[in-house]
Amino acid sequence: MVLVFAAIIVRVHCALEQLGTDCSMEELANLCPELTRNQVIRAIDYLDRAGEIRVTRDGNGTYRVQVYHAVTSAGSSAAPALV
Repeated sequence: MVLVFAAIIVRVHCALEQLGTDCSMEELANLCPELTRNQVIRAIDYLDRAGEIRVTRDGNGTYRVQVYHAVTSAGSSAAPALV
């Protein structure tokens, strides 16, 4: 069961990376038609708590998801950055 959830997390994260920007939860769910809405929401919750994405709510009450990307510079370690 843990391996299945890990695969779901990877799938959702990859879909976000493909977009390269923020999107609504609805758009993200549509990018993963093989997953249920509940699976997508659980993966988003996990990734948000892990600090890999940021979830915000816009003025219309729509939840938006934004992925962090590692940014490196000479001699420094990777640090998360928003795209």
